[in-house]
Amino acid sequence: MISLYVEHIASLMNVKTWQIEHCVELFDEGATIPFISRYRKERTGALDETQVAEVKHWYTKFDELAKRKIAIIKSIEEQGKLTDDLKLKIENEIDPQTVEDIYLPYKPKRRTRASIAKEKGLEPLAKAIFEGGTASPKDSAKHFIGDKVSSVDDALAGARDIIAEWIAESQPVRASLRDLYSKWGTIVSKVAKGKDSEEEASKYRNYFDFSERLDKIPSHRLLAILRASSEEVLGVKIDVNCDYALERIDNCVSKMTPRRLNESCLDQVDEAVSDAYKRLLHPSIENEALAIAKEKADVEAIRVFGENLRQLLLSPPVGQKRTLAIDPGFRTGCKVVCLDAQGALLHNDTIYPHPPVNEKSTAMKKLSHMVEAYKIEVIAIGNGTAGRETEEFIKKMELPAGVKVYSVSEDGASIYSASPLAREEFPNYDVTVRGAVSIGRRLMDPLAELVKIDPKSIGVGQYQHDVDQILLKETLDNTVESCVNSVGVNLNTASKNLLSYVSGIGPSLAQNIVEYRDENGAFESRKDLLKVKRLGDKVFEQAAGFLRIPDSQNPLDNSAVHPERYHLVESMAKDLGVDVAELIKDGEIRSKIDVKRYVSEEVGMPTLNDIISELAKPGRDPRQTIKVFEFSSEIKTIEDVKIGMILPCIVTNITNFGAFVDIGIKQNGLIHVSQMADRFVSNPADVLKIHQQLQAKVVDVDMQRQRIGMSLKGL
Repeated sequence: MISLYVEHIASLMNVKTWQIEHCVELFDEGATIPFISRYRKERTGALDETQVAEVKHWYTKFDELAKRKIAIIKSIEEQGKLTDDLKLKIENEIDPQTVEDIYLPYKPKRRTRASIAKEKGLEPLAKAIFEGGTASPKDSAKHFIGDKVSSVDDALAGARDIIAEWIAESQPVRASLRDLYSKWGTIVSKVAKGKDSEEEASKYRNYFDFSERLDKIPSHRLLAILRASSEEVLGVKIDVNCDYALERIDNCVSKMTPRRLNESCLDQVDEAVSDAYKRLLHPSIENEALAIAKEKADVEAIRVFGENLRQLLLSPPVGQKRTLAIDPGFRTGCKVVCLDAQGALLHNDTIYPHPPVNEKSTAMKKLSHMVEAYKIEVIAIGNGTAGRETEEFIKKMELPAGVKVYSVSEDGASIYSASPLAREEFPNYDVTVRGAVSIGRRLMDPLAELVKIDPKSIGVGQYQHDVDQILLKETLDNTVESCVNSVGVNLNTASKNLLSYVSGIGPSLAQNIVEYRDENGAFESRKDLLKVKRLGDKVFEQAAGFLRIPDSQNPLDNSAVHPERYHLVESMAKDLGVDVAELIKDGEIRSKIDVKRYVSEEVGMPTLNDIISELAKPGRDPRQTIKVFEFSSEIKTIEDVKIGMILPCIVTNITNFGAFVDIGIKQNGLIHVSQMADRFVSNPADVLKIHQQLQAKVVDVDMQRQRIGMSLKGL
């Protein structure tokens, strides 16, 4: 990557240029974000995972820009219009929009009013008027009357069309207007004719007659307006002060003309300026301003989505426990599955404890038998339809001591159960069994199960189908990869999907690892990975530190210490007269390590500190401990919810304007950002986390719109 881009990225991120250079070198060597941030801290100056991901984002963007510049330069060169100055101007520009502005006059386009006027031979007249080279435009226009030009007015109109296009394609003009629209433009929305009475349109009622400064409007509000516009519920435009816009254009045009224009030429240019603005510039810059605002809104919405996804993926696991999972239902019954401690399906059945069948006694007998026969330790109940009723039914049973009951989010479970992956895992079972298995496994290990589902289907984002899909995929993939690698993956139990997110592996090698495991049994050491088909030294380097083998002879195989640093730990142990296992076990011995003794050209204090930290807790899961949760028994429907009630709830989704919470009924409550604390809160994610358990007060119940307002103030 050329220094122009490196310096710009360093400036954007407020880091040193060498940090960006080394990070880019590592990307070019095939290193991944988790690997670089964890194991190459000396090379990058200890850039963290978020910073490394940002470098990669800009690296990709500028790589695309560099390719675009090559194509633009080639296009202009083929037209015979490329000069050294123009080429240098393009090459030295770092803003993609400015590059496109520079290219605009040379960009092949359909026939326009200006191109038709040029075909009539009117460009010399336009030039004479625009440069003040004629005392009388009307007199000059007479010389152009002929077969193609019928009159003086026809000639002047064509000349103005040419001038208008010159103005509209001027990079300074476009930059000045773009600045005006982005800083002072107002987005205005009006309900489309005949839509105000439609029920589907009612959700956008707040925007039926709405305006707000474009630079002030929150991302969720802009995305809602744009969605309504795409659904043809709203008409949307950008308003700016027309006089200010024309003044900005005049200022730029005055710098484009080589001399002061006489009154006759000025009248023609003023007319061209007005036409250029209304016909060419306003529609174009309005679209650009909306696109730029949407891009910013997309970034913010995707950031929130990524934060929510991270919190969800890192939800506390119950761990390897024998689990009974229930996918609740009324008419179709409740599908029940029993899983062993590794999540393997042992048994499935259907019970009907609810109306219309109402076989409570039979259901209790079946469940009691399953709990006893399969030595069940925990029970997972889906939180969808009939979830609350099923949980109450289960709690009426006399369960063995120690058996705990958990409510589990069903978001995306139906997507998984109907997927090719689910069919591959359970070819002999229908979607109801697969859904119940997914619910049980989510309780055991949310991360391992949720990686099987498209993040967009998990239910923790907003407007995910409206935002930039490429950026969304990049962010969510990075988030999943980050979560998987921060937790670490058991090489001998992980599914193909989980393995595919491990640094450097991917779907193809993940399949090869599973096949090797099936054919040869459990991996005994990390080095055994090199026996896997097509898994070479480079992949081993990227992946090994994130894979765990709990029963390996080498205890470091169950830690985040990379195999390339085993010799360092062995040296530490040897210097203290113990083996590695004893060094890990005994904190007093570890306290005697003089870390500075092991600094070298390749290994600095950041890596050594990481090693010492890992030796104190090898293989420890960074996720919190799961807690049992119970909803209020006072409410069954929204009719039971009253203002002033203080209800237990769980955070299910976080947005910029507030957080949605599950209170145990069909309708979620909303804690608006203004109700989150007795102080000002700018970012809800600073206060609340996904799956956080709360007590919140009911402050509003809107029966008509089925909305419940909640508050944390004063609690």
